[in-house]
Amino acid sequence: MAKDFATREGDFPKWYNDIVIKADLAENSAVRGCMVIKPYGYSIWEKMQAALDKMFKDTGHLNAYFPLLIPKSFLSKEAAHIKGFAKECAVVTHYRLKTSDDGKGVVVDPTAKLEEELIIRPTSETIIWHSYKKWINSYRDLPLLINQWANIVRWEMRTRLFLRTTEFLWQEGHTAHATEAEALEETKKMLDVYTEFAETWMAMPVLKGLKSENERFAGAIDTYCIEALMQDGKSLQAGTSHFLGQNFAKAFDVKFTDKSGKQKFVWASSWGVSTRLIGALVMAHSDDNGLVLPPKLAPIQVVIIPIYTEKEQLDSISERVQIITDSLREKGISVKYDDRDTHKPGWKFNEYEFKGVPIRIAIGPRDMEAGTIELARRDTLEKNTYEWEEGVEKIPGILDDIQSNLYKRALKKREENTHEIETYDEFKKVLKEKGGFLMAHWDGTTETELKIKGDTKATIRCIPMEGDGKEGKCMVTGKPSKQKVVFAKAY
Repeated sequence: MAKDFATREGDFPKWYNDIVIKADLAENSAVRGCMVIKPYGYSIWEKMQAALDKMFKDTGHLNAYFPLLIPKSFLSKEAAHIKGFAKECAVVTHYRLKTSDDGKGVVVDPTAKLEEELIIRPTSETIIWHSYKKWINSYRDLPLLINQWANIVRWEMRTRLFLRTTEFLWQEGHTAHATEAEALEETKKMLDVYTEFAETWMAMPVLKGLKSENERFAGAIDTYCIEALMQDGKSLQAGTSHFLGQNFAKAFDVKFTDKSGKQKFVWASSWGVSTRLIGALVMAHSDDNGLVLPPKLAPIQVVIIPIYTEKEQLDSISERVQIITDSLREKGISVKYDDRDTHKPGWKFNEYEFKGVPIRIAIGPRDMEAGTIELARRDTLEKNTYEWEEGVEKIPGILDDIQSNLYKRALKKREENTHEIETYDEFKKVLKEKGGFLMAHWDGTTETELKIKGDTKATIRCIPMEGDGKEGKCMVTGKPSKQKVVFAKAY
């Protein structure tokens, strides 16, 4: 299975697309720019959802759901916000179809024009803050901590499965607070939640930082982000958390009465991650043999494949497998026993290797006689034979080791591809020849930032929250710079 797809070195974009399609994660749909998330890909998203949802609820957030359709007038209330999304909005203008004159199809009924056009949500701040005006009256109503799991539509011209599609799935948190300090604390807290999820569950190291003014979310005072380095040396924004100040509160007149009886506007945050995390997972860990999944997010953590020639052999193996399966499931490990007689064991080995299943167990007649099993690790492709009961006991530890190894491997790759830059000539040379994260001084102006982007296609990925804080001179203008920032080409 792995022989007929591209390699990372040969054609990284095709390699990525081949894995997504051939590992049964997703496929292109009949609607241009949209995707069908297939069961195997969706089960990864479900695991991501479950982990994140628990983390949100552990920090006091509740789930709600708001309409898909947003009155156009709502988006007009926050000027910077609508300016940021105007080119991506899909607009509903009519509410009915009718049979065409020739009776062979349907057309839009011109008499069914909406009085006010509706926008298919590109993000939900406006529709949510309309509700918050009704929900918030007193300091007793604060903080209001709401999360929504939803789909989003942004009309993209150039799309790639998971990374950039017209419709995608995400969660969006929207919170309201009595003070600026509380809203800012919430913004940073949720960035920490995303960081923990990326590193602990996805085994993907990330940099935390602040977006430049040019890169921040439309309508935000500040945008915080986590950035991950993919194997081709490009950066991927894996999550954002926005400090909205009082912009949306003022746009929708959301006030509360404080303890002294004074009326004040609330302070806000919003934050979100999407199904692009599945794309990040693919590009962070996979290899030229296919998908590689961290055990915590793998739909199948262990697959068991019998090797036999006669039904009696399969029956005997199946009895042993039942014991193994029961034992692993008691430990909370997901197991699949593939005893299909429609495919040879070698084909199954290739299939599950390509799909990134962390551990493969093979059992044949000789193993039954010897009381052994063969364990193969997906991350290193190592195979070892164990006495079967000992092997089963080792599996939880091996899964933990795979999770840890994937993180360490990705961190080592990032460290090897992080470059300290002093001059603009050096910046352009390293970016062209090596890529990766380039740490360089910048004078803080949008003008210089846009020049760098125009010259090299590299953008400021973040202003690190944990940088060295050493002052210097901008590599382009020579003007003073407070600290180095992270540049990279990005998805």
